[in-house]
Amino acid sequence: MRGKFITLEGPDGSGKSTMLNLIGQYLKENGYNYIITREPGGTKIGEKIRDIIIDRDHEKMGAETEALLFAASRAQHVHEKIIPSIEEGKVVVCDRFLLSSLAYQGVGRGLGIERVKMINEFGLRGIIPDLILFFHVDPEVTLLRKTKEGGDRLEEEGGAFHKQVYDGYMTLLRNYPENIVIIDASKPIEEVYAQTINALKVGLKSN
Repeated sequence: MRGKFITLEGPDGSGKSTMLNLIGQYLKENGYNYIITREPGGTKIGEKIRDIIIDRDHEKMGAETEALLFAASRAQHVHEKIIPSIEEGKVVVCDRFLLSSLAYQGVGRGLGIERVKMINEFGLRGIIPDLILFFHVDPEVTLLRKTKEGGDRLEEEGGAFHKQVYDGYMTLLRNYPENIVIIDASKPIEEVYAQTINALKVGLKSN
């Protein structure tokens, strides 16, 4: 039996990490065979690429280099962890996937959504999420949450960049709505959790 592939998306600081942990608890309590993973990263190779991407010393990194590093990490993730886990019948829950690259590098870095989509397709091997949970919240509020104690290279890009990323997400939600459920992440955590689990239940039942 084929497993499920579920991804969490949204601006930095939208509460994805908290919900990721709560989703894991829900799946465990309900007897699902699952894994929790993240991007960039998720594998030994991917985590090393992640360190390069987010290192604040790499301020001279070109936008094209950044996009290709994300794509490389994702290709290894798909090859080593995501496809094998789905084929084993597991529920794979991933913090970020392709939608993030389309928003951050495609729009935020100005490389173009289609160009970034193209460089990723080679490594995706046809894999698309069965369910994308998008945590919607004002990016200015979320950025303050993330940077008050010091952020990574991308988090410290500033408000203008993250506003572009947010606008990119809004464009993507309009143009690629398939399998996306929007979660109002501005609500109290109990309400966000309820929205998340309701969407998750539907996603797990779908063929």
